[in-house]
Amino acid sequence: MTRTMTWLGVAAGLFAATATAQDKPQPSPAEQQAMAAIKKLGGLVLEIAQNDARLDVAFHLADGKIGDAEVALVKDLPRTAQLNLRGTEVTDAGLAALKDLKGLTRLHLEKTKITDAGLEHLKGLENLEYLNLYGTAVTDAGLKHLAGLKKLSRLYLWQTQVTDEGVAALKAAVPGLQITRALELAKPVEPPKAEEKKEEEKKPEEKKEEKKPEEKKPEEKKPEGEKKPEEKKPD
Repeated sequence: MTRTMTWLGVAAGLFAATATAQDKPQPSPAEQQAMAAIKKLGGLVLEIAQNDARLDVAFHLADGKIGDAEVALVKDLPRTAQLNLRGTEVTDAGLAALKDLKGLTRLHLEKTKITDAGLEHLKGLENLEYLNLYGTAVTDAGLKHLAGLKKLSRLYLWQTQVTDEGVAALKAAVPGLQITRALELAKPVEPPKAEEKKEEEKKPEEKKEEKKPEEKKPEEKKPEGEKKPEEKKPD
């Protein structure tokens, strides 16, 4: 009986796995071609999880130059949820290829040539939650294009041209948005402060008077009693 139940459990698991695999959308010929081209460039295209068919696409580890033409391949990957373009040669014009990726949630653009004009192509990415613009030429004017991204929760802006005023305006437009403008370093752990012990003032010890050795007075010799002359007895 126990063995039968075990086999039934295994069969149910296999059936569920098969059903999940069948439920996953199969990539179209255009998607297959784009994925193959990105991998040939040295990029990565992976499904986020076994039960999540959305795609994680990364160009930052590619062997050769990645410019606008290469980035344009993602237009044929509508299931892209995470895209890493860190350090690539993508320009403002190249970001036009992303404007229809409505499922995009994370976007890395750090260390690229992006300016304010490029951010205009992102204003329709309604599901974007994370955006990294570290080391770009973005200014306050570019941040205005992000004001409609209500799901944006993390924005990295260190080494950009934005000001306090621009940051404040964007935070007011996107409630809950966390903006980082400086590289976050681990704070050194301060050692616990030792309790300051007050030094007890030590009173100088009174010097004990050294006892001088008593001078021994020479004993006075008493003069010996004068001897009386012997009286001569008369014969």
